[in-house]
Amino acid sequence: MGKFAVKLVAHLVVITAMLLVLSTATIWGALATALAIGVISYLVGDLLILRASQNNIVSTLCDAVLVFLMLWAVRASNLWSLSYTDMLVITIVAGIFEYFYHMWLLSDDRSARRQRA
Repeated sequence: MGKFAVKLVAHLVVITAMLLVLSTATIWGALATALAIGVISYLVGDLLILRASQNNIVSTLCDAVLVFLMLWAVRASNLWSLSYTDMLVITIVAGIFEYFYHMWLLSDDRSARRQRA
């Protein structure tokens, strides 16, 4: 649960702040969006794709696409003033975090495998 909490807090802080600065999102809308991105990217990107592929690049790219698509959908449904460039900037920042987060997950997974062997 600790690693998930780190991811969730990082997404809540960074994505919420960026949405508040770059768009007309309300605090609650930005928090809900960041929470949804954190939870869904954990379930899809970390538990499914990263575990299956053991490939950081593939999982990071999938997470980045997921972030962009979720921002696009929320922007469209809430009529936020978030440009495609703004969404791309948020996606890149989230992708950089995801890359290092996946490295952490993979290194811990390898350490655990060595201890079991």
